[in-house]
Amino acid sequence: MYGLDYCSTVEKARKALEDAGWEVEFHDVKADTPGKAQWNAMLDDFGEKLVNRASLTWRGMSEDERSAAPAEILMAKPALMKRPAIEVDGKHLLGWTANVKRALGIDP
Repeated sequence: MYGLDYCSTVEKARKALEDAGWEVEFHDVKADTPGKAQWNAMLDDFGEKLVNRASLTWRGMSEDERSAAPAEILMAKPALMKRPAIEVDGKHLLGWTANVKRALGIDP
């Protein structure tokens, strides 16, 4: 699981998964920011939805900043990542929606 340690959505997802018996390997993208290659690999898995364009951070960015490549944006501002990003058994799940919970066997 990738996200921000202080994100309430990530906290809820981690707790729900651990309560359901999952062992969660967590990566805080702000404390240990992935490099360009790792961001590109995540973008390959999740697409450009990985960049949260609805966030306050995004709205505060200039058009020049927004026009950069997604990996460059995420390296500069890892808090822009849609969270959590979950990889499990070859599945790539983004966010903590009812569909994601269902896919992981968690009651929505």
